[in-house]
Amino acid sequence: MPDFLKSKAVRIVSLVLVLHAALFYSLSHGEAVLLVRPLNQFPKQIGDWKLFQEQVIDQDTMNVLRADDYLTRDYAAASSPVLVNLYVAFFRTQRTGQTPHSPKNCLPGSGWVPSASSIVDVSIPGRTQPIRVNQYIVSRGPARDVVMYWYQSHGRVVASEYAAKVYVVADALRYNRTDTALVRVVVPITGTDDDAIRIARNFIASFFSPLTQFLPA
Repeated sequence: MPDFLKSKAVRIVSLVLVLHAALFYSLSHGEAVLLVRPLNQFPKQIGDWKLFQEQVIDQDTMNVLRADDYLTRDYAAASSPVLVNLYVAFFRTQRTGQTPHSPKNCLPGSGWVPSASSIVDVSIPGRTQPIRVNQYIVSRGPARDVVMYWYQSHGRVVASEYAAKVYVVADALRYNRTDTALVRVVVPITGTDDDAIRIARNFIASFFSPLTQFLPA
């Protein structure tokens, strides 16, 4: 532990700050009402990508998910040999225990075993800086997928689950808002890993900007 963290004064101040944030977070009686476009209005065609199948989450899963709105679709393109799944779960508030379920935990629970993981940058047309997202290679039996996901709120893209939680408290204090979205893209690996990663990147580059119109800025 660094010497400055051993200081009693620093520990006390840190504890007070944490308790203050927790108190504000737990006792607030509401937050700004946010208007968002329903995710089911998301375009059925984005560039070369066209809607192939709209999926529905069963009620039991929804009871666990507790998202205020969601989207799960398969898209197809002439340039892609596989379907790409897009999943978005939006939460208006996280004050009542409604929080995104991290794919890092959910995928193993569904039988998918990660074999590689990293945080990568994805370039987005029109943005001066790339977005930073999680990238996983997962397998279940003979099936292998590339999974990319991130947390998105207030125009911010965050890969780290821990950083996302810190931002929740900070945004609650500054803006009285705790809304967020989990965005996930899944691409089956039928050739090389690099081929599937390239498809995932191309898909994200196509849909990212339109998606920002459906999430609160």
